[in-house]
Amino acid sequence: MEKQQHSFLSEMTVEESSRLLKAISDPTRIKILYLLFQEECSVGHITEVLELSQSAVSHQLSYLRKLKLVKYRKEKNISYYTYSDEHVVGILNQVIQHVEECKE
Repeated sequence: MEKQQHSFLSEMTVEESSRLLKAISDPTRIKILYLLFQEECSVGHITEVLELSQSAVSHQLSYLRKLKLVKYRKEKNISYYTYSDEHVVGILNQVIQHVEECKE
């Protein structure tokens, strides 16, 4: 029997993949990202729509920004956030679609 060749992921790829999946596994971050997939939002708008405290939203946005999953622009004194990675949109949409189909 021939020995099968395997390909392996680099340790950095494994660690970064794990970090990304952890980031999008939090319920509050899922809600924020899903909202940002639909529209660019200020912190105030996110807090209002998702009924979360401003400190909770700011904390989660900071976390997502560090991972480069969201980006922002400033207009006067207001920061407007949007998603920054199409791959994450695809991953989250596939998960949501899977969950919705399993409910049927």
